[in-house]
Amino acid sequence: MSNDKIKKPTHNVPTHHVYVTKAGADDKTFWSRIGGAWEHKDGKGLFIRLDTLPIDGQIVIRKAKPAEMAGAA
Repeated sequence: MSNDKIKKPTHNVPTHHVYVTKAGADDKTFWSRIGGAWEHKDGKGLFIRLDTLPIDGQIVIRKAKPAEMAGAA
């Protein structure tokens, strides 16, 4: 796929948040937000922008709450 076919998000507010999760003491899981994701117009994929790259842990993408997406349309 060529880069000219990749469309960047049309708004600045992500539809999803990207986190890295790590297991800590006492089976607690720590979540750190590392970026955002925007749903494609056809709803079949995500455009992901990371502010940092994790070196361990798991990457989790969660849908943003409606209040967090206010003005995203």
